[in-house]
Amino acid sequence: MTDYVTAPDGLRIAFDDVGQGAPVVLVHGFGSDRTQNWKAPGWYDTLLAAGWRVVALDIRGHGESDKPRDPALYAQDLRVGDVLAVMDAAGLTSAPVMGYSMGGYIAIHLAKMHAARVGKLIVGGVGQTYFQDRENTLSGVAAALEAEDPATIKDPVGLMFRRFVDQKGKDRLALAACMRGRRKTWPPSQLAEISQKVLVVCGSADTLTGRPGPLAAAFPRGRAVVIERRDHMTSVGDKLYKQAVLDFLSEQD
Repeated sequence: MTDYVTAPDGLRIAFDDVGQGAPVVLVHGFGSDRTQNWKAPGWYDTLLAAGWRVVALDIRGHGESDKPRDPALYAQDLRVGDVLAVMDAAGLTSAPVMGYSMGGYIAIHLAKMHAARVGKLIVGGVGQTYFQDRENTLSGVAAALEAEDPATIKDPVGLMFRRFVDQKGKDRLALAACMRGRRKTWPPSQLAEISQKVLVVCGSADTLTGRPGPLAAAFPRGRAVVIERRDHMTSVGDKLYKQAVLDFLSEQD
């Protein structure tokens, strides 16, 4: 049964809290939700079977959470606030956090701004392009989501996201606003201040992220894992990704 918590700015955020073991917080990717990103690909079952407790939320604009259409309500700090609100509701002062794609950006920001709340950090679907200026790409995707007729979309990346967002139950204009929300990334000199162990995982065919190595190298305790023959969409449920995460979580600090 879905739980809900109110974020600091009043939006209602949906989450799951299942299992009895040590907690792991899961933050999904753009256009997805906790069910599509984590439950359906088997992450809940994998983590629960290994004795972990799963706390997974729907970031604003996604899933069962509120879906405003104002880009100002999707600033990175506000999305981080969604995670913190869920952690507070679940009684978690600190926990390992795993984010995929958009969720990876949020998880990095959480670790940078609220270090005491994050144990180990797992970043999936974010690689060397983290350090590149992606404003044109993000604006192009937002424009593709806002287009009345998908046939007018010429940008292949925008068209890919449009097809994904046009799946049943997704609010296309709320997600366009999310894509236009203010984002914050950190240079290597700032990521070097994150002291937690960090696992960075990307598919070898993921052209959206590039290789995981350059991002992992920015963290003092970072490690990169490449999932061969997987792209941005097919890496999510890969068994090698799951095993790498289980091994990482079980390591002693």
